[in-house]
Amino acid sequence: MKYQIIGKNISITEGISSSVQKKLGRLDKYFSHNDEVNCRVVCSTHGEDSRVEVTIFLSQVTLRAEVEEKDLYNAIDTAVEKLVGQIHKLKTRMDRSNGRLSFAESMDIELDTKKEKKEEKDTVVRAKSYYLKPMDIEEAIARMEALGHDFFVYLDKDDDRFSVVYIRRDGGYGVIQAENPIK
Repeated sequence: MKYQIIGKNISITEGISSSVQKKLGRLDKYFSHNDEVNCRVVCSTHGEDSRVEVTIFLSQVTLRAEVEEKDLYNAIDTAVEKLVGQIHKLKTRMDRSNGRLSFAESMDIELDTKKEKKEEKDTVVRAKSYYLKPMDIEEAIARMEALGHDFFVYLDKDDDRFSVVYIRRDGGYGVIQAENPIK
């Protein structure tokens, strides 16, 4: 994993940096391409409390944990526990739809293909493209929830149609599908 450790209202010492890398290093076993996984850690203080925000960027999913505690090192431990919980929850859902695969295999980790455009008023400020992997609705919902988004774009594996699953305001999920299959 590649680490970016940022301090807000706190200077990042060698001790903090090595502790973050050691504790987050426990997550390396979940990723097959460790050198391609980027991790951003923001440590900050607010009064007597310390906050740790950890974001792990994968090609299909972004894992994120935010913890606020009195002790910075306890906050780091709690953030790692939350991330492990997210990985296990996501892996369990993937196992139901994909069979028994490792987390890395089920997430198809590859280099991030995000493309960002220069921000201008009334223009596209960000474009993102990725390969639409065929999947069923359960896997699409699991990935959407793991990302923390309100919608997720995928290719339905049953009928090869471009599909979008979304969270409805009144509860539950909705699906929008293209009428024509992709050839």
